[in-house]
Amino acid sequence: METTIDEIAPDTFRLSTLIPDAAPGGLTFNQFLVRDEQPFLFHTGMRQLHPLVSAAIQSLVPLAELRWISFGHVEADECGAMNLLLADAPGAEVVHGNMACLLSLSDMADRPPRGMADDEVLDLGSHRLRFLPTPHVPHNWESGLWFDETTGTLLAGDLFTHTGAVPALTESDLVEPALETEALFHSTSLGPAVPSTLERLAALAPTTLAVMHGSSYRGDGATQLEALAAGYAAATAEAMS
Repeated sequence: METTIDEIAPDTFRLSTLIPDAAPGGLTFNQFLVRDEQPFLFHTGMRQLHPLVSAAIQSLVPLAELRWISFGHVEADECGAMNLLLADAPGAEVVHGNMACLLSLSDMADRPPRGMADDEVLDLGSHRLRFLPTPHVPHNWESGLWFDETTGTLLAGDLFTHTGAVPALTESDLVEPALETEALFHSTSLGPAVPSTLERLAALAPTTLAVMHGSSYRGDGATQLEALAAGYAAATAEAMS
């Protein structure tokens, strides 16, 4: 395996490892590094990926200078290597929503995490990241995402998950492959809060969607999010009929 690096937005880098047997056609596991005065990592990867991911980070910023570690929710591919990275970077802190800190991270993280309120902004120097709680979207009670107000990038986590050895960045529609993958994995909590949460994200009008599994997207992110909301609403209605 190898971890590839691509800049998907200004000073925002996708670190991607394709695992061939994780899904038909393979599945990419992506982390995103925002390079700034206070470097910020979204997703850590699993513990087994730590040698690859840490080397990729080191090629962009000194690993010991990593300042913030975050992720969408508590799951191995999102935060499995959290404590390994805390050991690598003595000044780093885990940062997530207050709910995640209360439920899990205050116990799981080797150093106390920093909790964030709804709409609270983390200033990295040049980039301003706004924290957005997204409970149960796409899954997990403590789920939350980040919006980079500086570049218009939504760190979208598991939203728009799709399979295959895909390019780092695309301007093609992500909704259809995401709905096809949802039919394969059934990984989204298709409850009544999903469409309204996605509509809130769409109102941010992101121009880049940083996707954990699959290609990231450049273009009209609001339209993509609204179409995904409609697709999930239709799937929910069908399941309940």
